[in-house]
Amino acid sequence: MKEVPRHPETLPARREFVRWLAASPLVAPLLAKELLSPETLFAFDDPTMATNVMAFEALAKRHLDPDIYSFIAGGSDDEKTLAANRAAFDQVQIRARRLVDVSAVDTSVEVLGESMSTPILIAPVGTQGAMHPEGELGTARAAANRDHTLIASTVSTHSIGEIADAYGRPPWFQLYPTPDLSMTEALLDQAEAAGCRVCALTVDTPVLGNREAQRTFIAKLLGSGQLRLGNFDELGMPAGVDDPALTWDFVDWLRSKTAMKLLIKGVVTHEDATLCVDKGVDGLIVSNHGGRQLESLRSTFEALPEIAEAVDGRIAVLMDGGIVRGTHIFKALASGADAICVGRAWLWGLATFGQPGVEHALDILRAELVRDMQLAGTPNLAAITGDFLG
Repeated sequence: MKEVPRHPETLPARREFVRWLAASPLVAPLLAKELLSPETLFAFDDPTMATNVMAFEALAKRHLDPDIYSFIAGGSDDEKTLAANRAAFDQVQIRARRLVDVSAVDTSVEVLGESMSTPILIAPVGTQGAMHPEGELGTARAAANRDHTLIASTVSTHSIGEIADAYGRPPWFQLYPTPDLSMTEALLDQAEAAGCRVCALTVDTPVLGNREAQRTFIAKLLGSGQLRLGNFDELGMPAGVDDPALTWDFVDWLRSKTAMKLLIKGVVTHEDATLCVDKGVDGLIVSNHGGRQLESLRSTFEALPEIAEAVDGRIAVLMDGGIVRGTHIFKALASGADAICVGRAWLWGLATFGQPGVEHALDILRAELVRDMQLAGTPNLAAITGDFLG
């Protein structure tokens, strides 16, 4: 990021002034419309000055290499599914209840037998080292410091073992199946050696989506010779992390090769949700790969209710896609998600500030969720039901 000259002794006062402006009833509407935001008031170099996670994105757009920004922000084709993921939340209202004791809000939840202090999980994101030198290790340390469950990507810059060491406990492991089953089995072995208890199999990439905005960056990464995929250090680079021949039979094979609990990531219909139950998997993630695969024009939030109804509590249901506000999390939970996964919301923080940026992005989301639960009249996650949506 560019250096912004300032007098150090005035920085705390400026921060408080920005926060005062953000709370002002006159200025808040302008902030909501992004006509006035902290980064336009001052080119801030302290992550705690961000009043919402979108401020990190605006800052990243100003200071990151355009190709890196496009790699993070982009979707497939005309990026309409990418936009739909966020826009869908605006089509649903929250029906707040009054005179409920919300003095002590409880955000804890149990998912796949694991107790979590928050329903906000860190979604798997690959090649984070290209976005910030700390890469996945900075994200892992931030997740540990803020007590969030972390899902590590197959195509992480650092290996699953290195990430587990930085995290201080076993993360969950996201698996891209390769056409080479022996390589896939070796990836599973690495994850189990790192202590991973959950494997999230991505099933929405039989081929890669048409990510036009990202082609330059991907070519630049490959051409530089500096691309590292830590999980493949000893295996050699894979021919690909997509497999158009993949079928539900692979789930049976995977079950026979690992003792990890199994999530299916990329489910968007009640038919596939029912198959997940029939196959005996432990859970699923409603996901369209952040709008980076099929240009379906259908958001994950729109897909969530039919999937939750089909599952009917028999397996865990998680969701990702377009979540940048506490109200988004609230609406997803009310629509049947047991927990949610966020990717870009904290990734902008990593790209601009490294570990401190991730930490503050997570702090913002948690604070928003707690406040929204209080305002809606829900003292705990179990209280957040479909009755609160209109």
